[in-house]
Amino acid sequence: MTDALDSGVCNIAAALPKMARLQPQTLAVVFPTGFDHDGRRTYSRLTYQQLDVQSDVIARGLRAAGLTRGMRTVLMVKPSLEFFALTFALFKAGIVPVMIDPGLGLKQLKTCLAEVEPEAFIGIPAAHAARIVLGWGRKTIRHLVTVGTRWCWGGMTLAKVAALGTGSSPFLENTQADETAAILFTSGSTGIAKGVVYSHGNFMAQVELIRQTYGIQPGEIDLPTFPLFALFDPALGMTTIVPDMDFTCPAKVDPEKIKAAIEDWGVTNVFASPALLNTVSRHGVEHGVQWPTVKRILSAGAPVPAVTLERMQQMLPPGAEIFTPYGATEALPVANISSRDILACTRQFTNIGAGVCVGRIVPPNDVRIIEITDEALTEWSKVQELPVGEIGEITVLGPTVTAAYFGRPEATRLAKIDRDGQTVHRMGDVGYFDAEGRLWFCGRKSHRVELADRRLFSAPVEEIFNTHQAVFRTALVSARIAGVRVPVLCIELSHEAKPLNEQELFASMKLLGAKFAPTQGISHFLIHPGFPVDIRHNAKIGREKLADWAQEKLS
Repeated sequence: MTDALDSGVCNIAAALPKMARLQPQTLAVVFPTGFDHDGRRTYSRLTYQQLDVQSDVIARGLRAAGLTRGMRTVLMVKPSLEFFALTFALFKAGIVPVMIDPGLGLKQLKTCLAEVEPEAFIGIPAAHAARIVLGWGRKTIRHLVTVGTRWCWGGMTLAKVAALGTGSSPFLENTQADETAAILFTSGSTGIAKGVVYSHGNFMAQVELIRQTYGIQPGEIDLPTFPLFALFDPALGMTTIVPDMDFTCPAKVDPEKIKAAIEDWGVTNVFASPALLNTVSRHGVEHGVQWPTVKRILSAGAPVPAVTLERMQQMLPPGAEIFTPYGATEALPVANISSRDILACTRQFTNIGAGVCVGRIVPPNDVRIIEITDEALTEWSKVQELPVGEIGEITVLGPTVTAAYFGRPEATRLAKIDRDGQTVHRMGDVGYFDAEGRLWFCGRKSHRVELADRRLFSAPVEEIFNTHQAVFRTALVSARIAGVRVPVLCIELSHEAKPLNEQELFASMKLLGAKFAPTQGISHFLIHPGFPVDIRHNAKIGREKLADWAQEKLS
């Protein structure tokens, strides 16, 4: 353990005591608590100094309670002041938080927890109750901490942990750059959720790339509608305003609550999923809502439709930008593009089958396109790089690239390539570079449709059909009809569309598809009442489920 003032510490939490020295009375976290007697919103809050002190106390208490450096510890606490203090306490103590989306479903949660073999569990009472009933971590968990009222399961409350850690000295483990800082599970939208092993070096590089790419300055006010992104705020010197929303259903957010938080605190930065932006922009344009203080919106998890960007731009002041960073849990940010570039230039090519432009590469990332294969490529000598304009798998080498999945050596082998001793990550996405050096996304590798005479990629096909006025979104899948694999387009209708009977709609879709090479010959269309989507962003379409549904419909 080392002094928090030691500038040589490679610990993602080291940014917190630094900011506590630079801006001790600046608010670090603000959390909505309800309304007062006059109907005004009330908030609880922590300054940087308070968050630093509280996380020191909890870090000391956790260590005194027997949790040790490197111990994998499940953290199931809702976004709150306690969530931030606990997370930074774990980082400071060198304890490894394991973060899993509760919305993954009980079966996936149990699988994830079994894989990671945690020794400690920190959660709210409901999480502990679920742990007991469903047998999570029964063989490995030895330390329990309850945030709130502890019932019959033993262990300590967070208040007891804090009492054990009372003191005044700073606490910060002298962790190494390659030491595990956290295990963050993927959304599970394209298969089983996998635990991505983040090192302290990965986190610190990520913070620096975000700072440099978006020009974020200490003192800004952030409204992060995805809890994990909020963890970057203290390292960036931003104040986090925790929104009043259900984080598992961003598409169902109340736009008025988002508007109120922006107005109450003068929010300058918003991080939101495409689904949330779709909801608030529809409401905003209809009601003339303005976000006058917001100068930057970041949206990730899936491509943001151009129509959503248009609506959002109407709500922002002149000069404000919407950025759609491209990346994944395993590597972020990889590339970046702004709404102005999309609306002024690239959308017209997206609409005719070029795919979705995700912009220019964020330095110092090294992104290359390789020949598509589902086989492992353990060494770069086995890779065939593709030229400009040719669609292949996207790979990235850079400081935020994570080295492995926890407990899944085969998944690691399939996703990583060794290049001169450095780890290259296979994004699992397909795309290409254009002549201007911009990267274009063409969909997930696993979502390509292999036909007897050609190969179809999801994004180019879907974006053409998404221009139809009756369509909200589409999804390309395949099915077997009389033993022959054929492309099938699943359609989710727009709520604003004028009624069309199926025959008229499908005829018009077929005519639209006939105009462009990627969509020529697609003749099987199905209307779906509402696509299955991932819990994290409510934007990634569950094409595997749709494919099963389509096969049943066409059988």
